[in-house]
Amino acid sequence: MIIDQSIVDRAGRILIARNTPMDNFHKASLLKMGIGGVYIREGEEDEKKEENDNNQVVVSAEVQKVIEKNTVQDRAKVNLSESVKARVAEGIQYLYNDTESSGFTSTTKNITDDLMKAINNNDALAVDISALKVSDEYTFKHSVDVATMAMIVAKKHGLSESDVYEIGISGLLHDVGKSKIPNEVLNKAGKLTDDEFAMMKQHSLFGYGILKEKDDLSNQIKMGVLQHHEKMNARGYPMSVGADSINLFARIISVADIYDALVTERPYKKPFSPRDAVEMIMSMTDELDINVMKSFLESVILYPVGTDVELSTGELARVVANNPQYVLRPKVVGIQSGKTYDLADIKNASIVIK
Repeated sequence: MIIDQSIVDRAGRILIARNTPMDNFHKASLLKMGIGGVYIREGEEDEKKEENDNNQVVVSAEVQKVIEKNTVQDRAKVNLSESVKARVAEGIQYLYNDTESSGFTSTTKNITDDLMKAINNNDALAVDISALKVSDEYTFKHSVDVATMAMIVAKKHGLSESDVYEIGISGLLHDVGKSKIPNEVLNKAGKLTDDEFAMMKQHSLFGYGILKEKDDLSNQIKMGVLQHHEKMNARGYPMSVGADSINLFARIISVADIYDALVTERPYKKPFSPRDAVEMIMSMTDELDINVMKSFLESVILYPVGTDVELSTGELARVVANNPQYVLRPKVVGIQSGKTYDLADIKNASIVIK
């Protein structure tokens, strides 16, 4: 079912966008909000199914053998169950709606426990950002995406389990200061005025102010929140400090924050493709920690094994293996030709995924 209306909260913020495919998570969330029914599209599903059937890629038996022979399953990825997603979404909303609550820290730790279990249960080494989807409300989705990515990157970077856990907390709370920004500024569809932008740039300070007196949260966590918009070249905010003064938690959260912001649609911008977002991050060598960037690139799966992609040659191909060192250049098999292309091999340097 496709939802044919936007679901909004009392403040007018979109919780579930129109044209979103309905799933069990959405149903459970709607029922929790007391919404017993919504408008859905009619008369399009069979048409869509027929169209998908007509466009289904046909793979010959011979090519299928080549695909199976070359397939190397992706590294274990973070997998959040529907029940975990529901708990996490509810917990995040609670945190951002009541930062003075006596249960603030315990709720944060409960959410991080869920994320840590999801990582440890299958020894996850990578994250497929398109598969996370905790909520359609940007602030909540973004917080969990950033926390999960930061934890995986921290693990790849060699941090201890306790640090991976704490960076999860810092990632969840990195934008908590936005709870102090008026909704009309936070969700403005048009360009911000200079004054509004100056206010937005204060959110990391506001976030630090919220956490400063919470003695049950470490200084590492607080500095991750305070400094996640600082840059290695000292051109970030709120204090414009340079590489020597930026906490490692903040360096890791910064990369995850930028990537997720780029690939997520907002009222004022269309999303960048994961490929374009990665290329933009790779160009930010003077702003981001190079070693953290490397750990990030080795942690994100852009083209999960089994994905069909179009090559710059015009050929349709199926991804059969990923190379953590070359996230943009997996091994693929041409669906028509059956030819194998290791895009990380120098001889295939002229071929890219469109």
